[in-house]
Amino acid sequence: MRKTLLIAPLLLISLGSAQAAGEFYCCHDPSTGRRVCGDMLPEQCRGRAYRVLDSGGNIVKEVGAALTPEQKAEQAQENLRRKQLENASREQRRRDQALLDTYAMPEDIDLAQRKAEADVNLAILATITRIDQAQTKRKKFENEAEFYKKKALPPDLERDLRAIDHEIKLQQELLDIKKRDFAVIKAKYDADRKRYYELTRRSPPAPSGTAQPAR
Repeated sequence: MRKTLLIAPLLLISLGSAQAAGEFYCCHDPSTGRRVCGDMLPEQCRGRAYRVLDSGGNIVKEVGAALTPEQKAEQAQENLRRKQLENASREQRRRDQALLDTYAMPEDIDLAQRKAEADVNLAILATITRIDQAQTKRKKFENEAEFYKKKALPPDLERDLRAIDHEIKLQQELLDIKKRDFAVIKAKYDADRKRYYELTRRSPPAPSGTAQPAR
């Protein structure tokens, strides 16, 4: 049989003898200002915060009140934020371990940076060579066009001029990108170097110069 009791604080000690082997559910009823307890969750406690007491009157568990839609939305947002922080922390640990696995000593970072800059310089020199070759070819087309100052250019020559101008434009854009790669490389290895010293507790050396673009 379900029991629901209205109990004043001084009567809580009698709960042990009333239900020797059971648990009681208690909450505050704002309509009466009194505490309501029962061997099952009283109707007055539904949706409210309540406590589960053992037969000795000790608190076994505390259950919060049902959340409002706004509180549920806030809780969902907080859970999402916490999950994002956990994922970010996990990813940072993975990156830190990868950094330590990649570089056995600080000099390895310097070596990797110099190699990356050298590769970019080679690409820059190759691009400059292609631009020079294209400009030489264009000069040849310009010389041919001199014969047609007062009449329309032959379709083939006009097409060749448009094609070579397009090629020069593309190669120049590639050259600009490659030159910007130096700033990207410097930022990457500066960040790797800084994090490496943070993880290993080493003191960074005095700053030294870095490579510059070929042209």
